[in-house]
Amino acid sequence: MYILTGAAGFIGSCMLSKLNQEGIKDIVVVDDFSSPDKNLNLENKSYLEKVDREVFFAWLEKYHKDVEFIIHLGARTDTTEFDVEVFNKLNLNYSKAMWNACVEHSIPLIYASSAATYGMGEQGYDDSHEIIEKLKPLNPYGESKNDFDKWVIGQEKQPDFWAGLKFFNVYGPNEYHKARMASVVFHSYKQIIDNGFVKLFRSHKAEYEDGKQLRDFIYVKDVVDVVYFMVQHQKHSGIYNLGSGKARTFLDLVNSTFAAMNKDPEIEFIDTPVDIRDKYQYFTEANMDKLKSIGYSKPFAILEDGIREYVGEYLVSEKHF
Repeated sequence: MYILTGAAGFIGSCMLSKLNQEGIKDIVVVDDFSSPDKNLNLENKSYLEKVDREVFFAWLEKYHKDVEFIIHLGARTDTTEFDVEVFNKLNLNYSKAMWNACVEHSIPLIYASSAATYGMGEQGYDDSHEIIEKLKPLNPYGESKNDFDKWVIGQEKQPDFWAGLKFFNVYGPNEYHKARMASVVFHSYKQIIDNGFVKLFRSHKAEYEDGKQLRDFIYVKDVVDVVYFMVQHQKHSGIYNLGSGKARTFLDLVNSTFAAMNKDPEIEFIDTPVDIRDKYQYFTEANMDKLKSIGYSKPFAILEDGIREYVGEYLVSEKHF
């Protein structure tokens, strides 16, 4: 059987759909299932059992001999949360316990890291283990992810196979519950429906025009394809970037959202709030050479195509994947 943590969340529920599409249904889903909005992500999906994250390790001690693989996507992902103890508990220490259990029981492991570990990009965006100690994340969320990456690469005892995946800016279906932490595509769509226009932060750097700040946006279906490839591959353990490898502007994203809705763009630029202005990233782009070097060759969705599908097949009808 497979274990999938964070299964009711955005990427986790899309991963569950991917596994189901591949004919895999002997899956134990792990999460905090107290949110009705998140639980909608699990409807019409196949799995064996729900296990609350608080009792998961006790469950694993009992059933570990039946477990083939653990995909650990569960985490606190709120970048506006500044209670470090929350991240220590849910991200760092929980992930350490997961790693140790996988070592003890010889279970392969994939876990979610984050591009938030790169901070302002002072060290670039290469997924080399050598720069992990030098990275300076901008918030406790990014610090918790980088702290775990640092801990992992220092471990002598490792699962038979493991991979940490640094997700960049993921967008796509099943993020309805994420509120302010949902993707810019989701928020743009909602603003267009509600107001007819989209607000974007203006640039506060001379070298960037308004709206031309750049991010690496990746469609969630590409993310789960890579995770599934890793499950099948089970070689070349390590930490990998998971972005599209192509930075695009916020203007590109918003214009693509308007186009997917068959509307003419209307954009209003507002000042970036002072409290985040000095920590605002103007560029992120994943170096994807490492993933390609181990045999992953499927092209990633072009931003316009991903947004067209997301809007047309999911947001318009509030459908889940």
